[in-house]
Parts: sequence; C-alpha cells; structure tokens
Amino acid sequence: MSQDELVDIIDQEGNKLKVTTKQEAHSQGLLHKTVISEVIDSQGRWLMVKQSKDRQDAGQYVSPVGGHVSAGETEIEALKREAQEEVGLTGNFKHHYIGRAVFNRHVIGRQENHLFVMYSVFSDAKPVLSNESESCKYFTREELTFELKNHPELFGDSFHFVVKNFHQHLHEPRTH
Repeated sequence: MSQDELVDIIDQEGNKLKVTTKQEAHSQGLLHKTVISEVIDSQGRWLMVKQSKDRQDAGQYVSPVGGHVSAGETEIEALKREAQEEVGLTGNFKHHYIGRAVFNRHVIGRQENHLFVMYSVFSDAKPVLSNESESCKYFTREELTFELKNHPELFGDSFHFVVKNFHQHLHEPRTH
C-alpha cells in the first residue's frame, strides 16, 4: 500500500469517521485498521519474519502478516491480500480471529495509530517473502517463550505489543 492509498479513519469503537490517505493518517496520528496475523504450521511452529532495514522494526522479528485495511475493504479481504503479499499465501487458508487492540507509537518519523485486528493463520505453505522482510524463521512455542524472556531485543515493538495483548501465554513456560 502506497502512502496515497485510502484508509478508513475510525473511532475507538471501530465506527468509520472519514476516508483519507495513509500518509495523512500517519502524519496526524489518526486511528485506522491494520490486520496482523501469526502463521502457524501443522507442527505448531510460529513463522516470524525479520523486518528489512527500511521498516518500522528493522532487523527484528515480527508477525509475518501485517498491513493496512484499505478504505471499504473488509478485514478478511485485507487479511487474505496481506497474507498473499507478505508471505505468498493464496486460496482459502484456515484462519482464526483473536481480537483487537490499539497500538499507537511514533516510529520512523510518523505517528502510527493502528487498531490491530489480530488473527492466526494456519498453513504449511513455504513462505515467499516480500521486500518488507529480509528473512524468516520458525519458532516452537518453547523457543519463542525462551527468546522473549532471554533475548527480547530480537523482537520488534509491534510483536511485543502482540504478545502482551493477544498471546500472554508466550511469557509462561509450558508445564507438562
């Protein structure tokens, strides 16, 4: 999505207030929707992507699917589009809605005020990365829990927000 593409500006309850460009939304800190998704394979491993140097969480691991919901686009349409653009997933892949929370931060010279609409996608397809990611890696739940505790700097602020708001279980070791 380029900076001049249109997004719906919303209130805290998700009601559409107006339509504007992504650039205006970021320059004025206006709240708008972004879909975010983990990709989990049949072995229960989480795919993480390391962001390219020009991205918000450069050189750090983040959720592999994340992008703006275009004006008039449904969240599911955006999820499918972003999954295809960012990791090459096509077709009717299985997904599960998790929740939503506002993530507001100043980064790379702009105010990102996003309503994260969180999903999990389930797929064994080999990822095909966009230019937004420099690499990817699969983590087991135990590996993510260990790395988040012992090496939190490996992960971007957006993923720490996702864990805090949607995946708190990753801060707790699994008991058998």
